[in-house]
Amino acid sequence: MRDEKKLLLDEIKQKIDSSSAMYITRYNRLPPNLSWVFRDQLAKTGSLFEVVRKRIFLKAAEMSGLKIDESILSGHIGVVFVQKEDAIAPAKVLYKFSEDNQNILEVVYGKIEGKVFSGPDVEMLSKLPGINEMRSEFIALLVSPMSQMLSVLDAVMSEPLSILEQKS
Repeated sequence: MRDEKKLLLDEIKQKIDSSSAMYITRYNRLPPNLSWVFRDQLAKTGSLFEVVRKRIFLKAAEMSGLKIDESILSGHIGVVFVQKEDAIAPAKVLYKFSEDNQNILEVVYGKIEGKVFSGPDVEMLSKLPGINEMRSEFIALLVSPMSQMLSVLDAVMSEPLSILEQKS
C-alpha cells in the first residue's frame, strides 16, 4: 500500500474511533457548492462531512471493528463524523439538507454510541426532539406545578382584599 493511502486509511480509522456517532450516506451527484453549504451547516453542530473511497473506508471500518455490508454502499459515499455528544442534531441537519435538495443524500447506515442503525432508523431518530428541546420540556414540566400553586396562593391571599374593597 502506498504511503498516501496508508496515511488516508489511518486518518479515516482515527476519525471513526474518535467520533461519538457516524452516518454513512450514498449519493450520485453532489455539486461542490452544495457540498460546502452542507459542510458549513454540519460544522455548526460539531460534525464534519468527508467524501471517502469505499475500499479505504471499508478497510478502516474493519480495522475499527465495524462490520459493514459492502452491498449497501453502491455509488459514491460520504461519511458524517459527529465530534460532539449530541448525535441527533447532525442527523436533523442531514435530513433537512437532503429534503431541501431533492433527496440528494441517502443515509444507509448509522452508528451512534457503538450501536448500529439502518437508514430508516436514523431517519426516525432525527425526528425526535433534540437534547435542548427535551431539557426545556423537562424544566417546564417541573416549573408548571409550582407556578400553578403560586397562582392559587396569590388568588387566596388577594381574594379577602378584593372582598373588602367591594364592601366599601
